[in-house]
Amino acid sequence: MRAFVFDQYKKPLHEADVPEPTVGEHDVLIRVEAAGLNHLDERLRAGEFKAVLPYKTPVTLGHDVAGTVIRTGAGATRFTVGDRVYARPRDHRIGTFAERIAVDEADVALAPTSISVVEAASLPLVALTAWQALVEKGNVQPGQKVLIHAGAGGVGSIAIQLAKHLGAHVATTVSGKNADFVRELGADVVIDYRAHDFESELSGYDFVLDPLGGDNLTKSLKVLKRGGKAVGISGPPTPAFAKAAGLNLVLRLAITVLSRKTRALARKLGVTYEFLLMHASGDQLRQIAELVDAGVIRPVVGATFPFDQTVQAVASLGTSSIRGKAVITGADQAA
Repeated sequence: MRAFVFDQYKKPLHEADVPEPTVGEHDVLIRVEAAGLNHLDERLRAGEFKAVLPYKTPVTLGHDVAGTVIRTGAGATRFTVGDRVYARPRDHRIGTFAERIAVDEADVALAPTSISVVEAASLPLVALTAWQALVEKGNVQPGQKVLIHAGAGGVGSIAIQLAKHLGAHVATTVSGKNADFVRELGADVVIDYRAHDFESELSGYDFVLDPLGGDNLTKSLKVLKRGGKAVGISGPPTPAFAKAAGLNLVLRLAITVLSRKTRALARKLGVTYEFLLMHASGDQLRQIAELVDAGVIRPVVGATFPFDQTVQAVASLGTSSIRGKAVITGADQAA
């Protein structure tokens, strides 16, 4: 079947003819009708996660899928042939930039019925990231003050809507041209990061979701009230993450050193910092689908690419300024 792969880290993505997926006992085989693009795809190809998330090459890229179940494993009981589903396949089983993919049924959910297959494909990774940050790690409660950076992006646009559903007062940072857009999503306070310094304008926040890292994370810790929490998805990773991920001693020591300044600042300020590398979860996707069909969350698709232009689509990551997500339509779908 057709797929888009890279043969070695830092080598170009290209189309290849790869073997049909092996369907395990608890797998479902999905015909890929749309696949979401994520910065993780390009960062993985570039080798940024090689130490903590090593892949054996060649690797078929793609972390989001929406499509139709066309076969089930002997022990798979949750889905039947013909079901319209969406998923974020677990690590080491990615590969949605292909005609078909086998996914563990535990990572799959029925797709929301109120949206298109392209919109469904835009959701899994970013919606799971928002859910795991705000619900699992943040335990965000009604009335709390939440800051979500990059509110017009893939994660941010979903996180704003989820935070409002949880009852939070939401601030976000965006470029000025996206101010009205994020207000429509539910943001209460909008800061143009090009014209204003959010650190000087915000204080007393309960929770921050930071997808940027670096100085932005340092400033974010300072807008939290004592007892508040920041969750970062760009890093730095923490010793707690390294231990939970089962990384070797050398990597754990390196991560301890890498995150030392951030953790020390958090302790000094009386706040906490956690690193999130999201995980696959069909159960959470089922809950997200219910919110989508209830009108609580709406996906934001800023661009689509035909399957043949997958290389160009991945190359556009980090260079375009679209709102929300970009999605690749399946090989047998109209562009």
